[in-house]
Amino acid sequence: MKKIVFIIIAISASTLLQAQQSLTKNQQAVQETVIKMFDALSNRDSVSLKTYSTADISLYEYGQVWNMDTLILKAITLSQSADFKRTNSFEFINTTADKTMAWVTYRLQSAITKDGKQATVQWLETVVLVKERKLWRVKHLHSTLIKRS
Repeated sequence: MKKIVFIIIAISASTLLQAQQSLTKNQQAVQETVIKMFDALSNRDSVSLKTYSTADISLYEYGQVWNMDTLILKAITLSQSADFKRTNSFEFINTTADKTMAWVTYRLQSAITKDGKQATVQWLETVVLVKERKLWRVKHLHSTLIKRS
């Protein structure tokens, strides 16, 4: 009898764990904006980076406050290694969006190759986005380094 009760509980729990709340179109668009912004960083594409960010973006990285110029300098201009490659993967934790503002929290893992060396970096990040001219744009990004290997 105990085995049957355990099996029923296990099946019920697995069903609940697999149930994921579906995202609204707004939430999907917000997440896509974050992904595309990091794609622009990976491709060292400052024009696209500006498309997915506000002009007055602020980034809180490594205890410093960065603006767009700092981001371009540190992530694009200084990353001119011929073999540079960055692949990002996201685990979205929470995405909240209304008509003009959104908040996203996620885990980001990036596999980075530069100057023949490979590294994997993990962050926990929170992003605030605003809607400008019908497009979501990153306004604030706060990043906490979790692990670098």
